[in-house]
Amino acid sequence: MLLVYDVGNTNIVLGVYDGKRLLNSFRIATDKTKTSDEYGILINQLFEYNHINLKDIDAAIISSVVPPIMHTLESMMIKYCNVNPLIVGPGVKTGINIKYDNPKEVGADRIVNAVAAYELYGGPVIIIDFGTATTFCMVSKNCEYLGGAIAPGFIISADALFQRTAKLPKIELIKPKNVICKNTVSSMQAGIIYGHVGMVDYIVTKMKEEYSKKAFVVATGGLAGLISQESKEINVVNNMLTLEGLRIIYERNIEKD
Repeated sequence: MLLVYDVGNTNIVLGVYDGKRLLNSFRIATDKTKTSDEYGILINQLFEYNHINLKDIDAAIISSVVPPIMHTLESMMIKYCNVNPLIVGPGVKTGINIKYDNPKEVGADRIVNAVAAYELYGGPVIIIDFGTATTFCMVSKNCEYLGGAIAPGFIISADALFQRTAKLPKIELIKPKNVICKNTVSSMQAGIIYGHVGMVDYIVTKMKEEYSKKAFVVATGGLAGLISQESKEINVVNNMLTLEGLRIIYERNIEKD
């Protein structure tokens, strides 16, 4: 079985594959203070509860935007699974041509998403990932990663309002019924969520104008479903996009007999 890791600034998303079939996925907090043993015990408990044996894992691949945690996760995999994981980075075959000024600057998660989106939906395709940051990526019809845009995500925006103002509270990110709201919490929710919808649709429209109006738009990430309900530009939500991309990249890198 293959274990895939998507390590983000806020969460680590794990998936367990048997061939091309995703058996289960898990989301845990990204914690740079945890040791390899603590991660090993936590993941083992999650697996046991879902009737998965950690010892059955015979391969792994990791995509990370948090370099300080990598040694910990690699050590955990070696100790608890006797597996040396493949790390998405320079030298790993992705099948995508990166047309960035400095390809090394592109986050591994963005490349993984681009690989999956092109494989599943073809090109041109725009990927929107609603994570700690909201990222927009364009992949051409010839499987070229052309670049994109990066904006503050929901949590960053909400935390900034809370931390930078004297009277605005910390809020739950749920969609209010109206934009003209009659209390502070709803007003903040409307500004952040509907404001994000407006940003998404405008940036996607501009990307289509710059490259192709025929681009298919796929959204992923925790709050993708919330935004897609209001967006005029998002065609599909795929919350397993990054996990699928990791599986595809792993398969492209295993040695063929």
